[in-house]
Amino acid sequence: MQFDATGKVSLEQIYTRPDPRAYFTTLRELDYCIPQLAKPYFLKLIQEYREATGIEVPTVLDLGCSYGVNAALLRCDATIDELYEHYGDADARAADRDRLLARDRAWVRSRGQLARTRFVGLDSSEPALSYALAAGFIDHAVHADLENHDPTAAQRELLAEVDLVISTGCIGYVGERTLGRIAEAGRRPWMAHFVLRMFPFDPIARRLADSGYETVPMPGVFKQRRFISEQEQSLVLETLSTAGVEPRGREADGWFYAELHLSQPREHRAIQRSRG
Repeated sequence: MQFDATGKVSLEQIYTRPDPRAYFTTLRELDYCIPQLAKPYFLKLIQEYREATGIEVPTVLDLGCSYGVNAALLRCDATIDELYEHYGDADARAADRDRLLARDRAWVRSRGQLARTRFVGLDSSEPALSYALAAGFIDHAVHADLENHDPTAAQRELLAEVDLVISTGCIGYVGERTLGRIAEAGRRPWMAHFVLRMFPFDPIARRLADSGYETVPMPGVFKQRRFISEQEQSLVLETLSTAGVEPRGREADGWFYAELHLSQPREHRAIQRSRG
């Protein structure tokens, strides 16, 4: 196994396959659950955005969307366990990519309850993005590395239409440059990011503040997945120690944990405070 600079095992190979079967097979073994835990918070934020702005069909950007997992859970009112079963049953294991896509498109048609939401996926993995788009989990795809490059004119045009930004695992691999470029592309979208505790969010909060945002860390912590090995746990505990994060009762017990950070333009935060 290879580990990155933070101590996490490299799972890059499961994000670059032509379909998501390896992704779900690998992460199921690690009890990966953060998209499921994030789902009710995203649904609540989408509804609050509708009520605050009057925009009935908001556009949601899933940052680091991989194969469209968050969009699939939201659009189809699915659970992560259903997705594990969906891609792990005998028919899925025997199918080629075209057959798997046909299954997914039929599944979206039969379960696409969240019709009043438009999903855009952004990721650096072209195979994962292509699958998410072809399956119907997302409506548009942005294949980009915004940490190192400005968006193209076409990408900027699409990002300018985004109303909300969500993520469940990419912060730490992307940071203030990516979020700053998205914030400046157009509408200053509302944001909700689930961030592993090993990655400080302060640099991003400061960058967003320069663009007129206020960031609020929400109470509580959220399991992401189990450590793949004792070595991964040991390396991550070292990273947490360096960052001054106490792992007792959390990562020391064998799980990655994330925190939720909400960032909104200051005028919306002021309205919410006045109501609450």
